[in-house]
Amino acid sequence: MRKLLSYMRRAVDDYSMIEEGDKIAVGISGGKDSLALLCGLNALSRFYPKRFSLIAISVDMGFENMSFDNIKALCEKLNVPYIIVKSDIKEIVFDIRKEKNPCSLCAKLRRGALNDAAKEMGANKVALGHHFDDVVETFFMNQLFEGRLGCFSPVTYLDRCELTVIRPLIYAPENYIRCFAKKEALPVLESCCEADGNTMREYTKNLIFKLDSEHKGFKKRLFTALTSARLDGWKPPYSQGCNRKFT
Repeated sequence: MRKLLSYMRRAVDDYSMIEEGDKIAVGISGGKDSLALLCGLNALSRFYPKRFSLIAISVDMGFENMSFDNIKALCEKLNVPYIIVKSDIKEIVFDIRKEKNPCSLCAKLRRGALNDAAKEMGANKVALGHHFDDVVETFFMNQLFEGRLGCFSPVTYLDRCELTVIRPLIYAPENYIRCFAKKEALPVLESCCEADGNTMREYTKNLIFKLDSEHKGFKKRLFTALTSARLDGWKPPYSQGCNRKFT
């Protein structure tokens, strides 16, 4: 937990993600990343100088045999209020529209449902579990498939719903989060998505893994390229005079 908190505290401080009195809705997909984020923010709330509160929200997409009971039990253990939002996203994306590349529409619908629920619960911020590898993959995907330099921002203000989206895990490598989830026995849900393992992100992930294996440090250099370019709200992590390394 100490190392996870180190990654998160660094990101939160670098990008001023949390302010006094914030009510933060943590988006819980059921994957290792969002569950690690929930545990990390819950631990951070005990000592962070700016007081904040948490709620956890899962969007039930409508897949059969998906139970959130274990996640509910974890939230009860952490004393974090938990809400499950029912939706027909699975039916819309896969049954009605039969999307060949469903990820974009699916993510848009899930974000909409999550943000609406967060507003209803009185939250002013939404925390998402994007980590270091997600940053690198998204940056690389935008170059490969869209011919542009860009990535999601560490902090994004959404005018339409008056919510701020924060991503406190942006410095945490996926392999560490995976180990943390296993060590803490987090109740990770198995994916029910019909497109799982056959997406552009999965292709990009495998490509980056190959390039990083052949050219050690490739992922770190991509991350440095993004932060150095100051794109989409990013800034160099060295700007505050700290000699920081990403491992």
